[in-house]
Amino acid sequence: MAYYRRHIFFCTNRREGSDRPCCCDRGGQDARAYVKARVKALGLSGPGEVRVNAAGCLDRCEEGPVAVVYPEGTWYTWVDEEDLDELVDEHLVNGREVSRLKI
Repeated sequence: MAYYRRHIFFCTNRREGSDRPCCCDRGGQDARAYVKARVKALGLSGPGEVRVNAAGCLDRCEEGPVAVVYPEGTWYTWVDEEDLDELVDEHLVNGREVSRLKI
């Protein structure tokens, strides 16, 4: 059995001096903090549940901000907190991928 039921990694990379965009400038860090607090408030954090992590560059910068959920390996992007709420409610809680947010 896996230590976590689901693991979501948010790219929080900050890139300076490059023509490529970075997820930090597109709200990656804020999104991670929002989802982490929401998962905790729902009682879904900890062993056997959901882990919300920051990640360095996930190399999908032009599609960002990005996050990836494991074990499925599903990649997402979002626009606002409503999108993040849907990602939490549907994928992290119920195990249903959110097609409209998938990359």
